[in-house]
Amino acid sequence: MTATAERPTRAAVGLRSERGPVLGAVMLTTGLIALDSTVIATAVPSIVGDLGGFSQFPWLFSIYLLTQAVTVPIYGKVADAVGRKPVMVFGIVVFLAASVLCGAAWSMPALIVARALQGVGAGAIQPMGITIIGDLYSVEERSRVQGYVASVWGAASVAGPAIGGLFSEYVSWRWIFFVNLPLGLVALLTLQRRFTERVERRSHTIDYLGAVLLTSGCSLLILGLLEGGNAWAWGSATGLVVLGGALACLVAFVAVERRAAEPVLPLWVFQRRVLVGGNLTAVGVGALLIGLSSYVPTYVQNVLGKGAVTAGFALGALTIGWPIAASLSGRLYMRVGFRNTALAGVAFGVTGSVLTLLLGAGSSVWAVAGAMFVTGLGLGLTSSPTMVAVQSVVGWDRRGVVTGTNMFCRAMGSAVGAALFGAIANSTLSGLFRSAPAAVAGGLPDVDSASTALSSPDPGVVAFVRDALFDASHSVFTGLLLVAVLMGVAVALIPRRTQELVFDEG
Repeated sequence: MTATAERPTRAAVGLRSERGPVLGAVMLTTGLIALDSTVIATAVPSIVGDLGGFSQFPWLFSIYLLTQAVTVPIYGKVADAVGRKPVMVFGIVVFLAASVLCGAAWSMPALIVARALQGVGAGAIQPMGITIIGDLYSVEERSRVQGYVASVWGAASVAGPAIGGLFSEYVSWRWIFFVNLPLGLVALLTLQRRFTERVERRSHTIDYLGAVLLTSGCSLLILGLLEGGNAWAWGSATGLVVLGGALACLVAFVAVERRAAEPVLPLWVFQRRVLVGGNLTAVGVGALLIGLSSYVPTYVQNVLGKGAVTAGFALGALTIGWPIAASLSGRLYMRVGFRNTALAGVAFGVTGSVLTLLLGAGSSVWAVAGAMFVTGLGLGLTSSPTMVAVQSVVGWDRRGVVTGTNMFCRAMGSAVGAALFGAIANSTLSGLFRSAPAAVAGGLPDVDSASTALSSPDPGVVAFVRDALFDASHSVFTGLLLVAVLMGVAVALIPRRTQELVFDEG
């Protein structure tokens, strides 16, 4: 597949928009989301130690990603009608307000609710930033700009685990949310002053019923995956009702979208090979990213016995490889095409996942960092080309929709991945704890407080729990390898060649 030139629509973004400052604001907001996505990873043990609820900690990731995912299509549709700027400003304001609430949380349920509100803000920020880049820059220019944005993502992500570890060990985990405020305010002011749009206003209809069905279906799906095998048995009546309700809502959603005048998630985005391949790839990227971000720090801290700062830097290697590969991907896809570049990324991703799976109970932190770096190269070579590919086949008035859909798929991949990997880890731990030898069974806490047993005075209990946590992490890493392989299938769906084409919804 060969990339083709596409010129930005100046009439849409406004002649007075200053591309440099606007790009700077987008990079700042990208840094905001990246920082928040990784800063919490190394703070989970501290948060759980303060608020309790080890089995509930996946909700800190899942609820954030869920609310982000289900709002992205709505924001994309609204942005195509009223412009990118109002949606972006709204998202930043909501995100910052929610960050304050997260820092002030007094219990795990309160923190989960605040994280849900954060996701509502993030659902606007990330896709609008990418859409604005698509508006302002041509395909050739995006190869350079994507490298800039990816570098910011990498720098913020590398700093995130380190900041999370430092605050958790020496100050308080609450400050990991408060650090969002200065970055977000600078981005907000810059965007307000420098970005000008000229949008042709028109009346539009919001698909409320579709939005409710999509939110309900996705929420029930995540609930079923997270709590299945934990709050209720997988085959229980409750489990079947929850998952059956999710299926019913999603089926009804498809039926509603077929008849809606302005569907919140147009079905035509799932009927073109470029878009289908790019969206399924985004699902895999999201699942890989959340799985590594959630369980690599847990593995390093609870299995290898390292501190939160060390765990943060080990995970940070992932986000060093990502921007390097993303910067190179622009040059590659202009020469060999989107599909071939993404396939090279999948090869790196599979290799990195294999290296992660081979980590043992006594592996070095350098081995962990090496596996993360290789995986990061794969994600950088895969995510950027597929995103530019889906943007390159539509015009300005539909770029928000396809970008929002792609980000929705990535967020849903992360949300479902967090739920599924959480279920795998909890199920593994529960099984091992139930079959624990009599010599240590009496000293074991419940699964919800498994990590606290690592400070037990009984060496037998410590050894058993450490081995159990390793087995749980190993089970998750096996799932990550499967996801990486399936990403290759998704990329293969993208045609070898594409033409710059604005197609009709029908």
